[in-house]
Amino acid sequence: MSTDINDQTAVQDRLWHEIKKRGGTGMLGLTNSGQHFQPMTAFVEREAGQIWFFTRKDTDLVQDIGAGASAMFVFQVDDLQACIGGGLTLDHDKARIDKYWNAVVAAWYPGGKDDPMLTLLRMDCVDAEVWISQGGLTKFAWEIAKANATHTTPDLGGRAHLDLH
Repeated sequence: MSTDINDQTAVQDRLWHEIKKRGGTGMLGLTNSGQHFQPMTAFVEREAGQIWFFTRKDTDLVQDIGAGASAMFVFQVDDLQACIGGGLTLDHDKARIDKYWNAVVAAWYPGGKDDPMLTLLRMDCVDAEVWISQGGLTKFAWEIAKANATHTTPDLGGRAHLDLH
C-alpha cells in the first residue's frame, strides 16, 4: 500500500488502519521508567485519540504508572514503522472491557471479565513518528547498490511527524 509521506492525513489514516487491521500488537513502555517495553495488543479509538490495552494489575508497567505517566507504543508492519507518544493512565472501564473482550484476551484472565487482576491502560495519544518505506525488496536492493556505487544514501521512503490531539 503506497502512502504519500507528505500527506499528513493519508499517513494518519494508514497508521490507524494498519494497527486495527493487523491486530495492533506492538511494544508499550513508559518513557522514564527504566523498564523494558512490553508486548501489548492495542484497541484503537481514533476519534478520541486513544489506545486501550488490557493488562494485569501486578505488572511492572502498572506499578510504575502511578497517577499517570508518559509512554510510547511502537508498532511495525511490512513497510510502516511507528512510535506513538502520549500519556498512559489506569482506567478500569467496564464498557471497554465488554467492547474489546475476545478469546485471546480471555486466555490471560482465568476469572473472566471479573478477574481481580484485570485492568485497562488508556493511552491519550499526543504525537507519532511514522516511517514508510516505498518500493519493496527490488527497490531496496537497487537503492543499496546505487548508494554504494555513487557514495550517496539510499532513497527508500520517508518520515512524517503527526500531531494526534
